[in-house]
Amino acid sequence: MVIPDRVHDLRGNPIDELRYPASAAVIITGVPGAGKSTALRKLFGLSSEGVEPAVSAAGAILLDSQHARNSWQRRLGALPYPLWLPIVHVTHYARIRRALQDSAGPVIIHDCGTRQWVRRLVAVWARAAGRQVHLIMIDAPAELAWAGQIARGRKVRKVSFALHCMKWRRLVDVVATGAKPRPEPTSVVILDRAAVTGLHEVSFAA
Repeated sequence: MVIPDRVHDLRGNPIDELRYPASAAVIITGVPGAGKSTALRKLFGLSSEGVEPAVSAAGAILLDSQHARNSWQRRLGALPYPLWLPIVHVTHYARIRRALQDSAGPVIIHDCGTRQWVRRLVAVWARAAGRQVHLIMIDAPAELAWAGQIARGRKVRKVSFALHCMKWRRLVDVVATGAKPRPEPTSVVILDRAAVTGLHEVSFAA
């Protein structure tokens, strides 16, 4: 078991459990197709299906932009997605802020992790609510992540994916030296696919 309190590069060194404070905000990051959704299903029994934030049996709340997209799909799905994408973003981030402020238990945020402004927003909201922010980075090779997108039937544009991968590689290279990304979270855990497979539990304790 590891209780993350700094940068932990666990690639090639799988562990069976990560344990966080009961009120932690944990951001699950990785490029599209890296395996974030698979990890969320495995570790928390949570999925991107549905139109509202999912809640695990232990009371952890999952905030995934796909939930917001699903909720607006019913009303705006006849329009091209780029036209209503801003509404999805506003809905998603409003839900994150509300969960961080109003819920008593842990909050799990599904995000690509390559946008510093998102990490900054979460950090500000979490700090105001007295929560620690922790990152879990799922580092998958670009070719495997692209194959993962194809397998799930949801692909981002190739140019957008290439930009995500470029920013991601920079971020991982910096964090792997022991430096935390800005704004600084309490901890960062880097996992590869093998480490995700070996991880059996993410728990929360006071």
